[in-house]
Amino acid sequence: MTGFLSPDTRAALTAVSEMAQRTTSAESSGGHETAPLERLRAVRLLLRELEADTVTLSSVRQALAEGVGWDDIADAAGLKPAAARWRWSGSDEEIAARLLAGRKRSVRPSSVPTDLPGLSVAEAAARLGVSAQAVYLQVSRGKLSSQTVQLPDGRSYKRVFLIESDPPRS
Repeated sequence: MTGFLSPDTRAALTAVSEMAQRTTSAESSGGHETAPLERLRAVRLLLRELEADTVTLSSVRQALAEGVGWDDIADAAGLKPAAARWRWSGSDEEIAARLLAGRKRSVRPSSVPTDLPGLSVAEAAARLGVSAQAVYLQVSRGKLSSQTVQLPDGRSYKRVFLIESDPPRS
């Protein structure tokens, strides 16, 4: 049954299957089932192995060679057609480059930098106790100052600077 899977995927599948059998046996005999984190690790390993298994890409390429369209491939994979094309179209090198770019994006600690000057519109609104639209209105009326900060990678952020009123006179 698992002959078309890679050895690593078969090993992960076997581990999950054996764990499920041990848990079922333990439940019926009143013993202890497998630890939740052990189950979670085994299931996540199986998912990673299945996702990386070459059988997926080879099956997609075989289906395309047989004239199957992206809509049907996407349906079989549980994806939208655009996502299936993004994941599996092109040469091995093109696919690897897209996946690498996706992994690089996912390892960034945050997509929004935290060291920008001033406040975000949402932060200013929260501090003033008003809506974001009210902040934009106050900026347009000159009651608040703002600046658009452009980052080297092309992203830009609207930053708001609260204008302090005159200090109280003594």
